[in-house]
Amino acid sequence: MPEAPASSPHAPAPVNILLAGFEPFDRDSVNPSWEVARALDGWQPDRAAVHGTGSGEATGETGQAGDRAAGRAVVHALQLRCVFGQATAQLDEAIATLRPALVICLGLAGGRADITPERVAINIDDARIADNAGRQPIDRAVVSGAPAAYFSSLPIKAIVHALRAAGLPASVSNTAGTFVCNHVFFALMHRLAHAGPGVQARGGFIHVPYLPEQAARVPGAPSMALETQIAALRSVIRTSLAVSQDLRETAGRLH
Repeated sequence: MPEAPASSPHAPAPVNILLAGFEPFDRDSVNPSWEVARALDGWQPDRAAVHGTGSGEATGETGQAGDRAAGRAVVHALQLRCVFGQATAQLDEAIATLRPALVICLGLAGGRADITPERVAINIDDARIADNAGRQPIDRAVVSGAPAAYFSSLPIKAIVHALRAAGLPASVSNTAGTFVCNHVFFALMHRLAHAGPGVQARGGFIHVPYLPEQAARVPGAPSMALETQIAALRSVIRTSLAVSQDLRETAGRLH
């Protein structure tokens, strides 16, 4: 469980970034989403990068969010259980403690070849396999009475633009599935939507590919080295801090 950092009465309060990844699931011994998150625990984006002067990151429109975060943002990693309900309770507790300005949840999408920011979370649990506690909800709402869907509040197109400019494969995804990843994504966006006046946290979900050692057991499956995934998430965080209005460029699909 992340702890809120102490601050000097004369120093500006740090801008907390919550970066969550999942424990291994479905017979895997490793989950790259957690490996990336814990590698970035304690990382502080530098002022130049936040303002978009780093390689490939001058995208979208910058605003007050970037000014506030410059030079004093810090990442806090959180490992989520791959369990319906438990993962969202963990996330709620971390948000209440840290009061982050930015929440990015990561998950594994085996079979995808690139970093994929998710556009939309849907209000349904429909598990093809059981979670790590043996739970397998079918056609059950994530939050009863909530809207059918929420959109990410991350600048997903600017994120993809910056990643591609840096030579990293990325694309916008229009489905986060119906397993624990989507469950957490929807619960996060529902919480942020009802956070009350004065709360301006942004949040969303990003899927990452297999690590090479995972893909080795699935013939033909694409993978991405951990170091590349870490570099990609550094870019994602910098872009999310710096860009207040997303790019208007196509990222749609025919199917």
